[in-house]
Formats: sequence, structure tokens, C-alpha cells
Amino acid sequence: MQQQNMQQQQTMMQQPPSIVTTKDQLYLTDMLSWNLLAMKKAHFFASQCQNQDVKNQLEKVGQMHHQHYQRILSHLQTQQQQQQQQATGSQLQ
Repeated sequence: MQQQNMQQQQTMMQQPPSIVTTKDQLYLTDMLSWNLLAMKKAHFFASQCQNQDVKNQLEKVGQMHHQHYQRILSHLQTQQQQQQQQATGSQLQ
């Protein structure tokens, strides 16, 4: 039983759900904010850093958060487009 629960917890969704709840949308907005802030902080600290190795690593961290930000944003845009298409389709019927 315990092993089955662990397997269920480790399962990842292959694609976002077709419906995003208000709670989901608020959480995604928070994730966007967190990644944007982390990206800005990494860039700021990299600009202040004297050690080139540390500076390079901080820039990599900033790029990683930028990629996460873009990925979340693309999921939200895809969701919005699908909702608009569904709304247009239901209006035509």
C-alpha cells in the first residue's frame, strides 16, 4: 500500500490539464513572479561579482529561471488560446 502511494506521488503529468482553475491560475502567476525575481537577482549578483567562474554560474542560474518563466508563460498562452477557441466555437453553435 505504501509503495503504491509513493508511485502515485512520483507520477508526473505529461501535459497540462485542459481546464485551469482560478487557484491554479493564481499559483502559476506566483510561479511567474518567483522565476522573474530569481532571474533578476541572479543577473544583479552576476553583475556585482568579481570571480568569473561564480559570475558565469550566476548567469546560468538566471538563464534557467528565464527558461522556466518562458515555459510557464507559453503554457498559459496555449491555455488562453484554447479557451478562446472553445468560446468562439460555442458561440457559433
